Amino acid sequence: MALPQPEPHATALITGASSGIGEALARELAARGHGVTLVARRADRLERLADELRNEHGTRVEVIPTDLGDPQGREDLVEEIENRGLAVNVLVNNAGFGIYAPFVEVGLAREFAQVELLVGAVMDLTGRLLPGMLTRGRGAIINVSSTAAFQALPGNGTYAAGKAWVLLHSEALHEEVKGRGVTVTAVCPGPVRSGFQDASQPLFADRLPKFVWRNPDRVARDGLRAVERGKRSVIPGGPMVRMFFGLNRVTPAWLTVPVARRMMSKELERGSARQTELPVPPSASS
Repeated sequence: MALPQPEPHATALITGASSGIGEALARELAARGHGVTLVARRADRLERLADELRNEHGTRVEVIPTDLGDPQGREDLVEEIENRGLAVNVLVNNAGFGIYAPFVEVGLAREFAQVELLVGAVMDLTGRLLPGMLTRGRGAIINVSSTAAFQALPGNGTYAAGKAWVLLHSEALHEEVKGRGVTVTAVCPGPVRSGFQDASQPLFADRLPKFVWRNPDRVARDGLRAVERGKRSVIPGGPMVRMFFGLNRVTPAWLTVPVARRMMSKELERGSARQTELPVPPSASS
């Protein structure tokens, strides 16, 4: 099986673990007997989840509050894990937030913060922790991408581009480490009822059919099943969801982009006055 077996001094490091998909993956991994390290900015939420997991599963649970958008914070995180005598055999890169507004109305600071979390944190943690997995000959990296990665999204362009980077980077890395005991899987969910929706405030979601929505638990189960099967990527949610979103990955841009523009019309209508009311989201790592 591509998902490593639990070990006493090994841990599954999960970013954005305080809610949504990250929390669901933490619960699923703990239920399988893995020790977990919960990472996000809000320590109170992490501590509550840690207490639940310890009581329900008796697993070792570490809590390390971290601002993953800060490179120094990521360096300190890896150092703290080493100081606790833990080896990361499973890495879940899940933290992130989305901006749903025209690029020129947002401001570069906010856009760069989004890229730092969606791309920078994934590259940084993977680069720091993958060598140890390869040395030990076992490990799994789970990168939470999105169906937004399958096409350009006007009004959500940087987020879609960041998630496309996560998807393509994961699939390339999957091939690079094949046969060395380590697997890399990109999990590409469609819309999910979670704190991400509240923090990022997408407007297009209401236009999507109800059958494509899934809850975080389903995403976590399907994602881990794909890891266990050694898949390079997966769209959680079953055949209908995979068909609905998967076609976008092979459809030419001349067709997908105009459709996406119509779908994102409300986001494109957001002007500068509206953006002054939208602070930098707390992100999925909050």
